[in-house]
Amino acid sequence: MSNKIKLGIIGNGNMGSAHLKNIKEGKCPNIEVVALADINPQKLEKAKALYGDSLTYFEDAIEMLDSGIIDSCIIAVPHYDHTRYAIECLKREIHVMVEKPAGVFTKQVKEMNEEAKKHPNTCFAMMFNQRTNCIYRKLRELVQSGKYGQIRRTNWIITNWYRSQFYYDSGDWRATWSGEGGGVLLNQAPHQLDLWQWICGMPVKVQTQMHFGKWHNIEVEDDVTTYVEYENGATGVFITTTGDAYGTNRFEIQMDKAKFVCENDKLMGWEYEMTEQEYSATSKNGFASVPRKEMVIETDGENPQHVGVMNAFADNILFGKPLIAEGYEGINGLTLSNAMHLSAFLNKEIKLPFDDELYYEELMKRVATSKKKDVVNTADTIDIGDTFAGSK
Repeated sequence: MSNKIKLGIIGNGNMGSAHLKNIKEGKCPNIEVVALADINPQKLEKAKALYGDSLTYFEDAIEMLDSGIIDSCIIAVPHYDHTRYAIECLKREIHVMVEKPAGVFTKQVKEMNEEAKKHPNTCFAMMFNQRTNCIYRKLRELVQSGKYGQIRRTNWIITNWYRSQFYYDSGDWRATWSGEGGGVLLNQAPHQLDLWQWICGMPVKVQTQMHFGKWHNIEVEDDVTTYVEYENGATGVFITTTGDAYGTNRFEIQMDKAKFVCENDKLMGWEYEMTEQEYSATSKNGFASVPRKEMVIETDGENPQHVGVMNAFADNILFGKPLIAEGYEGINGLTLSNAMHLSAFLNKEIKLPFDDELYYEELMKRVATSKKKDVVNTADTIDIGDTFAGSK
């Protein structure tokens, strides 16, 4: 096998162009980008001006997949087409990296996962770059160690996703039911939804209050508050929005024998001398709380983000090393966001697993009345820079 994978990129928008730039700058030594596909000629011309003849350009992604010049592909297009192109890659046994979210609705993602099972020797990966963050990796290790008992409560307020109207007007697909399939839950928060379940497990009940176009002139949700329950009786709250000018990112987990908090790029922890249950049953003080000590939590300090995910993708293909996230795992966070939407659509509690067909029907009702927007400039992309999780 070649010492580099031959990568094609579908989509030269914000994320596609960022991946291309990273690889061209030598940050992914085992990857060579050889082809780029985009249905927008202006975006192809923009890439040609930067990279010239070093790439082969296609206005049709299927033509690129059939060209024989690539052995791997990253899909960085609007959400509805994630599963479509992933399936086309898998059928051709082209290794595929899917940008988040895995898709728009669980029904289509299940079809993608079933196709992947037919090609066990084809690498199938998800771009969950926040899993590379040493803080979340360490938190998962601590929570799942068994040392601190069970989870009692989880709270994640992730409101530092502020977006202006200009952002939403930069693409006719953005923040529409027909083009994006959702708002903050489908574009910005998939990373946190994935981390939430990756660290804490999946809940069994979901109840959501959701506002559509509350802070922006858009069709979809930009303000969400969700309550969940887990199988062991633990509860959780997830709050997100793109409307807070100066938001918060605080993830708190209360366990039987510890408390953990992620905030301001720090992981803090407090270990209890005994479980809360033991203290409550034996304490002779009605107001004091269980004695605790602050934990010194060390991480490996590594947080390679998108580059780390892409390098792991190449290393899996070339050397059989582990992926950051298997493609099959993408359905978990999407299940949470679909359940939140369905709860808001029907104004009721949703139990997991929910009816995939019912969700699809409710979504299509909204797609039927969806309208595309006028855009600022279809050739432009927005520089994601070091934005948290690098949303599209």
